[in-house]
Amino acid sequence: MIKGPISNFVEKYYLHFNAAALVDAAKGYEDQLNKGAKMLVSLAGAMSTAELGKIFAEVIRQDKVQIISCTGANLEEDIMNLVAHSHYKRVPNYRDLTPQDEWDLLEKGLNRVTDTCIPEEEAFRRLQKHIFKIWKDAEDAGERYLPHEYMYKLLLSGVLEDYYEIDLKDSWMYAAAEKNLPIICPGWEDSTMGNIFASYVLKGELKASTMKSGIEYMTFLADWYTDNSENGIGFFQIGGGIAGDFPICVVPMLYQDMERPETPFWSYFCQISDSTTSYGSYSGAVPNEKITWGKLDIDTPKFIIESDATIVAPLVFAYLLNM
Repeated sequence: MIKGPISNFVEKYYLHFNAAALVDAAKGYEDQLNKGAKMLVSLAGAMSTAELGKIFAEVIRQDKVQIISCTGANLEEDIMNLVAHSHYKRVPNYRDLTPQDEWDLLEKGLNRVTDTCIPEEEAFRRLQKHIFKIWKDAEDAGERYLPHEYMYKLLLSGVLEDYYEIDLKDSWMYAAAEKNLPIICPGWEDSTMGNIFASYVLKGELKASTMKSGIEYMTFLADWYTDNSENGIGFFQIGGGIAGDFPICVVPMLYQDMERPETPFWSYFCQISDSTTSYGSYSGAVPNEKITWGKLDIDTPKFIIESDATIVAPLVFAYLLNM
């Protein structure tokens, strides 16, 4: 397939060091898909607030990813951007803010993520009003779902349509919901919606059991991995943290704890991270360390791009999309 100008640019000029690692990783990702392997993409940090959906949604639509692992923040913040984009406030001088400046933002209902403030009333509370009804309806019907399944119900129900403020094609969560793409969302409880759900449990308005748990995410992933690993499953990790740590462990769990020695290792691994290698750091560990934990094989293609994911991930995805 003919490559577009962005792909040609990186192939021509990204020749050494982290730039070369980016191209190698992108080509390795492409090779995996061409061999019939599937790919897991993990999203850490605040990639949704960084508006990764503008390109990641197309990656989903073109079947360049088959399963996603993400933090609860990324799960909800893509939808928040969809319904409250015009109310966000950018703070380019965020490095110069004083404690008083930060307090003033809080009093205005603006929660800061680096240079971007999420509007509490238009984002958090707008979702809360509608998601609570979906949670409650499920509980009343004696049903239980995983966190992302409730979000899919919210999007596909149409109740948010009057609030849309960006082009729907730029929402990766909507693209995923349309495909019913599998999502793993470990540690969902520490997200804003997770905190809100917990508050309803404390008030006696919902039962904790109405939300399926992280253990159920792991068992779902174990079954999915087993059913889909015939041609290999790659692991493309954006950032560090639980979004990557949680799903990558499914392989040693199946191999060691379930005693299934036929379980294949992850067939590809790439991490985009600005975490420096340091003592005891998992996010900063070199990929070879994962061999000792039974996650990667000796011959697994391994890449690490030590750079800002908001710069690197869109370039890798543009390469995959032949842009």
